[in-house]
Amino acid sequence: MTTNLTNKKVHPNQALFDAEKPFPIIPSCEHFAGSEKLIRKALEMQDKIGPVFDITCDCEDGAQAGKEKEHAEMVASVLASDANNHQMAGVRIHDYSHPHWQADVDILIPAIGDKVAYLTLPKCTKAKQIKKMVHYIKKIAEQNGIKREIPIHVLIETHGALKDVWKIAEIDWVQVLDFGMMDFVSGHNGAIPASCMRSPGQFDHPLLARAKTEMVAAGLANGVVPSHNVTLDLKNPEQTQSDAHRARTEFGFLRMWSIYPTQIQAIVDAMKPDYSEVQDGANILIAAQDNAWGPIQYDGELHDRATYRYFWQLLQRAHLSGIKLPEEAKKRFFN
Repeated sequence: MTTNLTNKKVHPNQALFDAEKPFPIIPSCEHFAGSEKLIRKALEMQDKIGPVFDITCDCEDGAQAGKEKEHAEMVASVLASDANNHQMAGVRIHDYSHPHWQADVDILIPAIGDKVAYLTLPKCTKAKQIKKMVHYIKKIAEQNGIKREIPIHVLIETHGALKDVWKIAEIDWVQVLDFGMMDFVSGHNGAIPASCMRSPGQFDHPLLARAKTEMVAAGLANGVVPSHNVTLDLKNPEQTQSDAHRARTEFGFLRMWSIYPTQIQAIVDAMKPDYSEVQDGANILIAAQDNAWGPIQYDGELHDRATYRYFWQLLQRAHLSGIKLPEEAKKRFFN
């Protein structure tokens, strides 16, 4: 039987994407925490200010040498507990060259494979390394009866990773490309001055601008979210907000790392959509839904499925950022 769309309010996810995989809509801030104390503090912040940011529990730099197993078990225990109320926490595991990366997967997947938000894979030098790691993660997930797709985040922080960034962005389960600025600068053997780990050099130096632009282009072309590096100035939220704004508006990054609690809100505020655009987007989508997603005229302008997709993604990002939506849009699209 043919469904008459004019008699049914079809949700934008169904009307605008159908069988096509939609672009990931995830929080614009990713906060790193290494120790159990900091992980629990970050989870408490999620409860306090709302689920507007993800938490990355660090099993790489956060784990003491020789205590990798105990650290991974601690992370698994915390994320399996009631403290992980929003299930918006991922884990950075060891890199492909480290002897413990498979053990990280063996510990984490059976314990939290059904609720971990993502796994972050650092310091790759070739796309084939990420393929092998993802293949192993899939195998362990299947062995443990986990049927969901576990999002994979990949750090682009070496010459090899940047060279293969388009191949990496095409790999199954890859959701985010993270720019690892400090390792990337270090890999240039002094050709890029240390001052360029900070603003304005991190945006203005041609080698860094080229790397960020290439990574963002590869991500967006393949339906993968590009994530910007940290701001090193920990206690100056204005600098963090400025960096996040430049990353978003000048380079197209849709997400950014935080390594200090005061950076979280600064990133969320800098990257959230403009409120006036949110209002227009809500009105356009409501009118489009009432017209069975056919073309409409709004404020003297023509809108069709292309602009509907834009505004639907914008509305979802606004919702994730904690922006108050018009009640009618909230009722129709987010209940």
